[in-house]
Amino acid sequence: MAKPPGSTSIAVREAGREPFYRRLFARSGFGFAALDADGRIVDANAVFLKSFGVSSLSQLPSFEACVSTKDRPVLAVALRARLSEQAPWEIRFQRPDGVEFWVLASFIEPPALPDERGTPALIVQAIDIDERKRNTLELAERESRWNHALESAGQGVWDHDFAHGDLFYSRQWRTIRGLQPDDPIEASLDAWIQTVHPDDRSHVLAQIARQESGEAPFSVFSYRERHRDGHWVWIESRGAVVEYGPDGKPSRIAGTDTDITERKEAEERLAQMSRRLELALDVSQIGVFDVNLRTSDVRWDDRMVEMYGLTEEPDSTTWERALHPEDRRKAAAKVSDGIFRSRDFANEFRIIRGDGEIRHIRGRAAPYVDTTGIPHLVGANWDVTDDVQLQEELKHARDLAEARNDELEAARARIEYTALHDHLTGLPNRRYLDATIEEAAQTAQQAGSRLAVLHIDLDRFKEINDTLGHLAGDQMLVHAARILGELKGPSDFVARIGGDEFVFLSTGAGGRNLSALAEAIVTAMRKPVTFNGHICRFGASVGIASQSGAAIDAKQLLVNADLALYRAKNRGRSRHEFFTSDFQAQIIVNKQTADDILSGIEQRRFLPWYQPQFCARSLDMVGVETLARCDHPTRGILTPDTFLKIAEDLDCVAMIDRIVLERSLADFAGWQKSGLGIGKISANISSKRLHDPELAHSLRTLGIAPGSLSFELLESIFLDDCDRTVLENLAEMRKLGIDIEIDDFGTGHASIVSLMKLSPRRLKIDRQLVKPVSRSPGQRKLVGTIVEIGRSLNIEVVAEGVETPAHVAIMRDLGCDILQGYALARPMPAAAIPGFIERQEWRAHGGTARDLQNDIRRAISR
Repeated sequence: MAKPPGSTSIAVREAGREPFYRRLFARSGFGFAALDADGRIVDANAVFLKSFGVSSLSQLPSFEACVSTKDRPVLAVALRARLSEQAPWEIRFQRPDGVEFWVLASFIEPPALPDERGTPALIVQAIDIDERKRNTLELAERESRWNHALESAGQGVWDHDFAHGDLFYSRQWRTIRGLQPDDPIEASLDAWIQTVHPDDRSHVLAQIARQESGEAPFSVFSYRERHRDGHWVWIESRGAVVEYGPDGKPSRIAGTDTDITERKEAEERLAQMSRRLELALDVSQIGVFDVNLRTSDVRWDDRMVEMYGLTEEPDSTTWERALHPEDRRKAAAKVSDGIFRSRDFANEFRIIRGDGEIRHIRGRAAPYVDTTGIPHLVGANWDVTDDVQLQEELKHARDLAEARNDELEAARARIEYTALHDHLTGLPNRRYLDATIEEAAQTAQQAGSRLAVLHIDLDRFKEINDTLGHLAGDQMLVHAARILGELKGPSDFVARIGGDEFVFLSTGAGGRNLSALAEAIVTAMRKPVTFNGHICRFGASVGIASQSGAAIDAKQLLVNADLALYRAKNRGRSRHEFFTSDFQAQIIVNKQTADDILSGIEQRRFLPWYQPQFCARSLDMVGVETLARCDHPTRGILTPDTFLKIAEDLDCVAMIDRIVLERSLADFAGWQKSGLGIGKISANISSKRLHDPELAHSLRTLGIAPGSLSFELLESIFLDDCDRTVLENLAEMRKLGIDIEIDDFGTGHASIVSLMKLSPRRLKIDRQLVKPVSRSPGQRKLVGTIVEIGRSLNIEVVAEGVETPAHVAIMRDLGCDILQGYALARPMPAAAIPGFIERQEWRAHGGTARDLQNDIRRAISR
């Protein structure tokens, strides 16, 4: 009968002597267990019990049950082995809760000692190697997984160990280049670089140099390399420094090479496809759009912008605002439904272009989600106005063909009416007007009577249209048409020629007062109109032209009336103007002047002239004021009063200012180099240029030396127009070292607070205040007050318009810092400046002025 577990240990203890193996168990740091012949655990030390998470021997099962089922076959082999053949075995133990752990197990058959009873059949020594074993297995798994991943990804591994002269290239690295595993590899850079495409060699060598020098610890670059069979393969190389030598330079660099030939070819195919698609879109005139449904940001291509007649960048409301009011709800609902159902859809609607033209649009769109998870709506629009009109005409023609003869005649009349009338107001349209005015001109020529044209344009119509919508605008047009119809006589003709423009044609106008008619139109248009509870006010400007007898030219009449209308609008609107021969002559002159200005800008005929400025005390020349001039090829040097107004209409004053400024800076640099002693130059700057957001950037490109340039601002500019852009430009000027001067001071409405806020370097007293100082004590007192204001604010004072020696003396006596005027020097070209300074002619006026100064003082004191 088998002995119960632990009986031997009890017998030994009863004998009064502890067995040897127990003493061994107690002194060892390893786990030990004693097994009987049946494989049961009869004894174990504390280390062994702790490894299983138990505190007593009774909590352990049989030894076989302590071993993981995965390793029990290994256990059977280990137990059968002879003692001389045994070696430690790596096996997994299993705790009572099922958790496995690795141990290094040794199985020992203890010798039977003569003086000990109950010797165990087998002793098991277990060393815990779980953490080490698991790390080893995990490392092996990772290495295997990494190798498989690199191979499956088609990446070839390379490793350059410069410290040991070891260069490693993986099987896949060789496969990419068509090499066999045992093919030799040329390690020389000079030899290998010959296999790289000639266009890529310099790029590759630069990348390798950056990597080997340590400049780039990690690099990625692509290049072409010749395959063994002769074709080129695209390779993407990724490398990283993994070790550094004692000198701090890379000693080992490793990385991967990937064959990206297919990707490159796909990119080229995609680029070709994109080019073909772009060409197809150009030819078909299809516009493409993309809407970010999360942020409502929109992107329209150029064809979309052109199709909708936009003059500014589209935003999230552009499309709905462009929709025809009658189609808006249906078209918007179609889009909302397509987005909600997340499927593509078609849409048809009308738009009102930026120029007021109505067009028919057809489109398709589809929602999608991009790679970042953001929902979009992408689609295309194309203009089908011609197709719609053609379909409508074909349908109409088919209906007419099927109708009875009298219905056919009525339909023809309706078509003719539609073709000749405005659909909104019912008035004749431009086509009808062209036919009518030609007929009226022929009649008037034959009868020797007068024919008059009144061109009418509604004022403030756009504001009503923009604020209250197109429906309000349409109602205003209908109202205007009604007024003109009420004022129309039996022989008169009224047409709407587009937008908010009308033409009133008065035949036989000899007996009708055209001025009274125009005034009646202007007065009637001023009366307020109610729309949906809103009071709408607008007006009308009228241009009038008339001719009589054989001189009548219908087309010229329309042109002349349009020019008169332009004049009426420029003179304040809500008024009428007649076209006259003087007006025509002025138009011709203005047109020639405009042509001269544009050609002058192109041929750089604009140039600076300079009026010297002098120290009031020493009469030394301290600077010059730059004045714009035009060197006309036939009319000579022109002053700004001959071209400035038209240049403003052409919006090219800023260009002229820049040309003059650049040339004056070049002249100033030459004077500085010649040592003429001119301390600074000053130049006028327009209000419009001060509002230019690009002004600061333009000035930075000129390389202006600090303190060499002053900009003169009109008093009204710095008080009235100091918006954010102006303030930013003024601040940037100060950063560039450009001084600010106030021009024509005393003629506007400047305040001390305004001067303190702007803090100019100097102010110029207007010539209108300087001129009377020699004969008016009150005027001298006023100018003296201005000088005192400048001194108290640490602002230099410049007196312009110093035209007589008396002016020189008085303004010096009043404390002005700088003098400028004809008494000392007139404006002159740059070439005259050196000779003028050399002659010092102005000093004679200075001497005369000092004598006169004493006379004036004596006269004042009497």
